[in-house]
Amino acid sequence: MSDLEKRNIAEALILASTEPIPLGRLAKLIPRCTPAKARTLVDELNAEYVAQQRAFEICEIAGGYQMRTHSEYATYLRQLQNTRPLRLSNAALETLAIVAYRQPVTRAEVENVRGVDAGPVMRTLLERKLIKLSGHRDVPGHPMLYATTKRFLEVFGLAQLDDLPTLRELEELVPTADETGDANMTDEAGDGFAIAEADETLAVAADDPRPVITMDAELDASADAGVSLEDVEIPGKPH
Repeated sequence: MSDLEKRNIAEALILASTEPIPLGRLAKLIPRCTPAKARTLVDELNAEYVAQQRAFEICEIAGGYQMRTHSEYATYLRQLQNTRPLRLSNAALETLAIVAYRQPVTRAEVENVRGVDAGPVMRTLLERKLIKLSGHRDVPGHPMLYATTKRFLEVFGLAQLDDLPTLRELEELVPTADETGDANMTDEAGDGFAIAEADETLAVAADDPRPVITMDAELDASADAGVSLEDVEIPGKPH
């Protein structure tokens, strides 16, 4: 079998997969292929897409490969959505960030950071499969531990948790209220996000189906105060 045939098979498998396909599985599905060869095939496909100026690329997301459109087409793709996108309040975003950076973490530890009851918000994150139960803390009472899921990585366009920006990087990305006159973020927002700013709304348009983060002038009445991010609209996955 020629490299061209293997490359076409890899492209078909990634395109047809409903979720990121791991490198090892991709290699097993392609005849006489090793993981190293499969990675080379993906690199060759992406090189072809760049040369042909295609509107999509193969991204390494959540431990696997997935076909995603470029960020500049997010505005058009959102018009195809027939269902209401997932929305997260600022309280949910703050809680999710705490779990992501401190995992595995207990509910009490989350509440200690936020200063408010986190039960309802954490239930919402569990229902939306952004966090999961990951065991129990070995202390009296054995409280449950929470961690982020593969879905979390997929939604936020991360190959692995190590790709989360460091706290120092976050400080550089998010200006203080003294610098901006308010708590809204106006600078670039990390790898994989293209920023578009308009008046009081900042849209972070990313490769579909990465999230689109918007910050409106009015605070979500159902959310606890504490962070400036209001909603996360998560588009679907057109192929």
